[in-house]
Amino acid sequence: MPNVRYRRLGRTALKVSELCLGTMNFGPRTPEKESHDILDNAVEIGVNFIDTANQYGGDLGVGATETIIGKWLALDRCRRDRIVLATKVHQPMSSDINDRGLSARHIQMACDASLKRLQVDHIDLYQFHHIDRLASVEELWQATERLIAQGKVTYIGSSNFPGWKIAQMNEKASASGRLGLVCEQSPYNLIERRAELEVIPAAMEYGVGVIAWSPLAGGLLAGPPEKNSGRRQSDVIKMARSVRADQLARFETLCCGLGETPSAVALAWTLHQQGIAAAIIGPSSVEQLSSLVHVPEIQFGAQLLSDIDAIFAPCGAAPEAYAW
Repeated sequence: MPNVRYRRLGRTALKVSELCLGTMNFGPRTPEKESHDILDNAVEIGVNFIDTANQYGGDLGVGATETIIGKWLALDRCRRDRIVLATKVHQPMSSDINDRGLSARHIQMACDASLKRLQVDHIDLYQFHHIDRLASVEELWQATERLIAQGKVTYIGSSNFPGWKIAQMNEKASASGRLGLVCEQSPYNLIERRAELEVIPAAMEYGVGVIAWSPLAGGLLAGPPEKNSGRRQSDVIKMARSVRADQLARFETLCCGLGETPSAVALAWTLHQQGIAAAIIGPSSVEQLSSLVHVPEIQFGAQLLSDIDAIFAPCGAAPEAYAW
């Protein structure tokens, strides 16, 4: 069995698996039965971190993914105690003008709705899915403090926040004796490295663990698309591969020399970066999950990291560099 490893979630004492099971495919691309099989296999190998969002569901409608997870949890109530369950709030849930965003009212109502769909009494990690520039920091902390006091939420995190917002949120929290944001879920991979400029430095300064989403850049870093490879056959991905053909060819040659798939190397690279608490994988089948479970065991030396940087250049020594 693969040697699953665990890391602290930011400055908390909570331990989460380095590979976080993302569930956005559950429902829209992966039927309920196979989604449950993926969950079973993930827990069996030691993955204890499961991430979702209230809006996930695609053509099946918002909330469908949480409902699928809730049905899986209901099949065996012991499962709830074995996982760190994370979901998110912000995205529109209906046409109602107030059924979206981060007003205190919506946060409370959305949390209650997520608890019902997930069939649980509490959420371990409740994340702001995006910034709501109309919602003050005070309103956000008032709303989440109430959820924590009610026992409905344990930790608060953010997603897609810039560095300045992470700093602002945690400075305000510290001033009022709150724990504040404990993690930030950010797009981060070999192609999208802008988080290195501000987000990761801010997160590390404030003890905020970074959860990398899209570590395979939407499939660009997964190697040449095969038949029935889903969105990797899309026109958008084909165009992106065409634009980066030379770069991706160099990367795929490097991976071949290592005896590893591009997916495994790209994911392992993410786990070798500073400040990363976990990387999200979004398998649409048990087979895809099985192909990635060994990734935490892959070790990179300084030369290999340098070789990869030569293909996918880092963003630079920010945040101070541009000021001089």
